[in-house]
Amino acid sequence: MKPLFIKRTAQELIERYPEQLGKDFELNKKIIRQIDPKISKALRNKIAGFIVALIKKQEHFEELGSE
Repeated sequence: MKPLFIKRTAQELIERYPEQLGKDFELNKKIIRQIDPKISKALRNKIAGFIVALIKKQEHFEELGSE
């Protein structure tokens, strides 16, 4: 289970930057570093990974809803 801070931060970033964030982990890390360079590498990686998981989950549910 992910700490609540990571979940909240990932969701907030998806809402604020939906065009820039996506399923590319490396790109998400770069964008997060540009948004807030003070975030540690470990935390940035966890947030970027959770963003990928959330976006994939959203796409899966959208596919189910369109069937």
